[in-house]
Amino acid sequence: MPRPPRPEPQRPTIASSVWGSEHYDRVVRGVLAAKTSVWIATANLKELRVAPHGAPRGRYHSVLAEFDRLARAGVELRLLHAGAPSRPFRDEFDDWPRLVAGGLALRQCPRVHLKVVIVDGAWMYLGSANWTGAGLGAKAEDRRNFELGIVTTDEAMLDATQQRFEEIWRGRPCARCRVRAQCEAPLDVTTRVAPPPAAIVRIGRPAPEPEPRRRSGAIPGAARAIRRPRLPSGRRAP
Repeated sequence: MPRPPRPEPQRPTIASSVWGSEHYDRVVRGVLAAKTSVWIATANLKELRVAPHGAPRGRYHSVLAEFDRLARAGVELRLLHAGAPSRPFRDEFDDWPRLVAGGLALRQCPRVHLKVVIVDGAWMYLGSANWTGAGLGAKAEDRRNFELGIVTTDEAMLDATQQRFEEIWRGRPCARCRVRAQCEAPLDVTTRVAPPPAAIVRIGRPAPEPEPRRRSGAIPGAARAIRRPRLPSGRRAP
């Protein structure tokens, strides 16, 4: 009788817990120190005020100012979110042309409920905190949310999480999604049909109307999406 396969030996997991204000000290400051890439997944997306990188006692400003600094240095910035960004986030975003032009890539999927931050492909946060001030410990102790998560450098966990993030980012689950009819901008459309180069898409103010054009082999509905570009928040430009 053949012997059952031996179970693989247990691998020690390298992780530590993150609670309360530690989210700001370890996650937010870790993001601001990124060298190559930052991938963020969040259900809610709001404006976040942070101290400038390298000046923890400096005057707080928008995290988008820090994202602009990172984009200028060539850091890849991806932000996957479920709900529409808050109005303060949208208004602030419009003031950073580098981010508007693609320095901060924003994609929306209403099914996203994971909260993940992956920095440089080297470490990640997994937990309950959304990308908001209340979630990431940027508010006063008696006002912030009770949030709990882990930070890990475990390679197997990093690989698996990045693969799942990439699948959602590329819209691979969209074809079989049962709520697709409720989604104004399916990700498998936005990844296969690029917006016109001349169009600068804004999420706070109306986007400029691009010249209509067609792409050979475009999927059904793509021409309509090109004529009226979708905003990263998921709303359609007028």
